[in-house]
Amino acid sequence: MKISLIGSYPPRECGIGTFTKNLFDSTTKNASGVKVHHGFVIAIDDHEQEYDYPGEVKMSIRQEEQTDYLEAANHINLSGADVCILEHEFGIFGGQNGIYILPLLHRLKIPLIVTLHTVLKNPSYNQRAVLTEICKIAQSVVVMTRTAVDMLVEEYEVPAEKIAKIEHGVPDLHFEQSLAKQEFKLTKKKVLLTFGFIGRNKGIETVLKAMPEVVAKHPEVVYIVLGKTHPNVVRHSGEEYRVFLTGLVKKLGIEKHVIFLNEFIDQLELFKYLSASDIYITPYTSEAQITSGTLSYAIGAGTAVISTPYWHATELLAEGRGRLFDFHDSAALSETLLELLSHPEQMSELRKNAYDYGRGITWPRIGEKYMQLADEVVEAHPEADEKEAIFDPLTLPPFLLDHIQRLTDDTGIIQHAKYGIPNLKEGYCLDDNARALLMVLMTYKRNKHPLALKLSPTYLSYINYMQNTDGTFRNFLSFNRNFLDEVGSEDSFGRAIWSLGYLLGNAPNDAYYQTGREIFFDAVPNFARLKSIRSIANTIVGICHYLKSNPSDEGMTEVLKALSSRLIADYDINRRDDWRWFESLLAYDNAFLPLALLHAAEFIKDERILEVALESLNFLTESTLSNGYLSIIGNENWFRQDSEQSKFAQQPLDALAMVLMFHQAFRLTKDLAYVSKLYTSFMWFLGENDLRISLYDFETKGCCDGLESYGVNRNQGAESTLAYLISHLSVLEAFEEVTKLEAELV
Repeated sequence: MKISLIGSYPPRECGIGTFTKNLFDSTTKNASGVKVHHGFVIAIDDHEQEYDYPGEVKMSIRQEEQTDYLEAANHINLSGADVCILEHEFGIFGGQNGIYILPLLHRLKIPLIVTLHTVLKNPSYNQRAVLTEICKIAQSVVVMTRTAVDMLVEEYEVPAEKIAKIEHGVPDLHFEQSLAKQEFKLTKKKVLLTFGFIGRNKGIETVLKAMPEVVAKHPEVVYIVLGKTHPNVVRHSGEEYRVFLTGLVKKLGIEKHVIFLNEFIDQLELFKYLSASDIYITPYTSEAQITSGTLSYAIGAGTAVISTPYWHATELLAEGRGRLFDFHDSAALSETLLELLSHPEQMSELRKNAYDYGRGITWPRIGEKYMQLADEVVEAHPEADEKEAIFDPLTLPPFLLDHIQRLTDDTGIIQHAKYGIPNLKEGYCLDDNARALLMVLMTYKRNKHPLALKLSPTYLSYINYMQNTDGTFRNFLSFNRNFLDEVGSEDSFGRAIWSLGYLLGNAPNDAYYQTGREIFFDAVPNFARLKSIRSIANTIVGICHYLKSNPSDEGMTEVLKALSSRLIADYDINRRDDWRWFESLLAYDNAFLPLALLHAAEFIKDERILEVALESLNFLTESTLSNGYLSIIGNENWFRQDSEQSKFAQQPLDALAMVLMFHQAFRLTKDLAYVSKLYTSFMWFLGENDLRISLYDFETKGCCDGLESYGVNRNQGAESTLAYLISHLSVLEAFEEVTKLEAELV
């Protein structure tokens, strides 16, 4: 049997990683450490962290890099593995609620066993969808408690015969208590212990508040809190909770009785601490914890345990294996602690019951159960059906910001380039800084890219700098920071509103949100004065992004209706049976016009808006995709009624608008045909175009400025590179949405 495991893995400091390591060892080696099966690990990295993994890790997945998951699926399928075991926890996989794991699982050609470390009783819509789909794909679903089995059957409608209950394994380690206490210089102490990652949900303050009454009667008691603050907590809140606990210790006057050890220790050291302790406490703050590795370890070490009645504790501590007290109830905890400390025979009974039970859940025994399950699912697994994907993200170049970083200085993004070198003579423009802000916000939303977050205030501050007191914007700024116009084009105004609207719906922090909100609403009085049809369209899209996070703003909805009516009116004036368009010609950025109405249709329940959006979309599609690839309307002479379509001076901006148009059409209709057209439009950048040549430069990571009659315009300005990158992001988002839709339809 050859086993492949997917999960976090040491040296990453993570409870799931420790579990994966123990499971790998227990399924590939026997109790004596002799290798009995082959296996390897696919490790999940944490954000931007890189780890020096041991030899069994054959590949790592960057948490927020979508294509890494697909490469991992290919690796597993070609590895000769017989079965894949996935360690699932929402927080370790990328995408919304860990959705990036689904395409990997869909591509597997071998049977899948999934171990669920979390089962939520009241999941969000997306959490339910992701977990339900994982359970559908898996041949067997492993949980560690009876409660989890019942929840999967009742809440998620997982067939009972698909679920296996295998308890959390514990290391087969044990140390003499007196020797362990001696090693830690705790011989004269009664030791209370809590260990694991520290966070607000751990309820440590409940124990601290119970301590004064306990130490008044038992001054030899010391409480050890062993563990680092959880990395996600540090990332978002720093050490706020630990500082709070330290202050509480001082306030309660128990400094001599509390020890904080801010460490992540190995299992050997951990079991020494468990052996040295007299009572182990898990004071978690809510019942919604289906598995606790720390609790299992305490039972395995034969420790007397006191816990709040969360789901796992209620089961594991039954039949005299521990004591329970209510959530946040420090008085009840004090009473229980005093009872056990005053009656050592009761404590000894708890320790014996725990130790006896722990002998049955050591890792060698748990590993045997997983292998028995693996044998069953491999034997029962039919040949996998090959699924034809609409497109494969692995065929795309890596998403890189190299050229954008090259074009950006501390003022903004330089608008033009000589080949791949910034052309400082041309300075900056509002259009490109607005697109740049949109692109980095999309990038940060997708994979928390640190460079994207670093660049975003530069582009936002440019937009702010270029705004006039009446809410309009200047467009052009020279390299030496001189204004080159008083008021910019309406097109540049609309693009600024587009990016600001997206910011208000997807701000990475409140400071950016508040800044963007001020600029956006200072510009609002100018919306009704717009005359350019493309500026109106861009503004509509910006308003719709704003309304996604502010749907109750009725005033802005009325503005949206008025602007949408302007587009419909132009369409009605120019439409003929053979010309279903908003103007008497197809010019530039054409797809933005139906795109705007497709966005408006989400918020305005008017059948006419959707009708015009789809009718004009189909007309543009017939005009540009009839040959099976995207042939953009050329900017030399454009495409006028009753004349020939201009072939050259094809602009990347038009390809971007086509990608966005088909993406929004798919979001609105769920018709997968639009995703295929989206991908075809994107491939214009990579050579599926009239000249059959790629505009994306694999050396510079920039995009060339267009297709001319003589060939490719090799200059790689901001507009073209941003058009490529926003299109690339849209393709990746669409792939994620298709995966989610397929999960809902199964």
